Amino acid sequence: MMLDVQFITMVSMVIGGFYLGIALDTFRRFTPYWKNKVFLTYFLEISFWLTQALILYYLLFQVNYGELRVYIFVAILLGFAIYQALAAKMYKRLLERIIIIILRIYRLIKKTIHVLIISPIQWLIQVIIVIVLFLGRMMFIILQFGLNLLWTPIKWILIGIYRLLPQK
Repeated sequence: MMLDVQFITMVSMVIGGFYLGIALDTFRRFTPYWKNKVFLTYFLEISFWLTQALILYYLLFQVNYGELRVYIFVAILLGFAIYQALAAKMYKRLLERIIIIILRIYRLIKKTIHVLIISPIQWLIQVIIVIVLFLGRMMFIILQFGLNLLWTPIKWILIGIYRLLPQK
């Protein structure tokens, strides 16, 4: 390898180690959510490390066509150490703030959807139910009144016939 390719490789791998520190802290921040699920924990751990290895190797492949040397691993460790020493606390605080902001935005969107879409639909359904029940009750009262109108003359006629009949 040429000297400039080695230098670019070293710088890229130091940046890759720094990125690895950020990715690891982000991953560790979310692990309590699936800690009790053993299979999911193993699956996500394996997936995380395979993905990080593939990303770092892709970066290495872009820089020097994938030549692995010992100093590449040292550069990754150096980048990771630089991250841990200089930026880990600041990044964790920033990550927490970003998570809080995202949660607030999520809650705002959820509340907005509830207020603008779900509540009006619930209100509309309640109004429709009240109208249908009111119309059903009115139909029942009208039907009862109509049957009373029909039954009353028939009842009078039957009572008149009953009175005309002899007692014995």
